[in-house]
Amino acid sequence: MSLEKFDDALEVLEELKEYAPRESSVYALMGKIYKRRNMHEKAMLHFGIALDLKPSATDVATIKLQVETIYGPIVTNEVS
Repeated sequence: MSLEKFDDALEVLEELKEYAPRESSVYALMGKIYKRRNMHEKAMLHFGIALDLKPSATDVATIKLQVETIYGPIVTNEVS
């Protein structure tokens, strides 16, 4: 991805999904690539899947930041 070979990166990540279907970081990275390509619907889909897979707190914060750059702040109804 750092070389901006997004199509190649997505191809590898699609294959990786088959071997590690519950790895949230794979979906988060795919979301980031789709976001960079201005494919916001696909980005949100993959960020949502990543969040559903219960990533670490650090990864959750990173994913939410990526989402906020697309749609603005996320409002949640979490009870403390």
